[in-house]
Amino acid sequence: MKFFNLHTHNSTPKSGVLALVNQYPLEFDMSIPLSSVGIHPWHIKQETVMQELALLEQYIALPQVAAVGECGLDKRIEVPFHLQQQVFEAQLHLAQQVQKPVIIHCVAAFQELIHCISTQGITVPIIIHGFSKNAQLAQQLLQQGYYLSFGKYLFQQPELADVLATVSNDRFFLETDTTDRSIQEVYEIAAACKKMSLDQLKSSLNCTFAAVFKSV
Repeated sequence: MKFFNLHTHNSTPKSGVLALVNQYPLEFDMSIPLSSVGIHPWHIKQETVMQELALLEQYIALPQVAAVGECGLDKRIEVPFHLQQQVFEAQLHLAQQVQKPVIIHCVAAFQELIHCISTQGITVPIIIHGFSKNAQLAQQLLQQGYYLSFGKYLFQQPELADVLATVSNDRFFLETDTTDRSIQEVYEIAAACKKMSLDQLKSSLNCTFAAVFKSV
């Protein structure tokens, strides 16, 4: 069984690891065997966004692109929020067209995120990456049918162990994102949080991966 890394910016292959590499439309590398592609809210530029959306529509139809994202909403950046919403909604609809999951970046805008997804009639799997919030928000997101992905914050916020412990085994993923920690280290700390063996956790996450990423 391989370790599955839901979200990483490192495209260097690692033995025993199936990694979903984050890519951007204007920098897309066709040689990466498994990736997600999206327009991150930090990188939205009015002058290039239409070109990026057109490229995104092409790339997400490829078999090696397993998800749309990361994309989402962020209230702590200077990009106008209304523009973020427009670009996010466009990406949601593209994901819906190809029936692929969406990997979400969300900062200080979870209620707006929930409203946006629910009002747009989106039914593909939604995965909140880099989850670092409290159990109350976790349960609210899970009740919406979303998945949560945990990573570097498990090492930085001890209280997050209790949050992960409350999440059903079939509703979360693990990731490295930009941290230097290996995905095996993330699995090890998560296994301790869940009181599972490493093999049990790998088996569980492999099943969740198969259920969510049906195009792979």
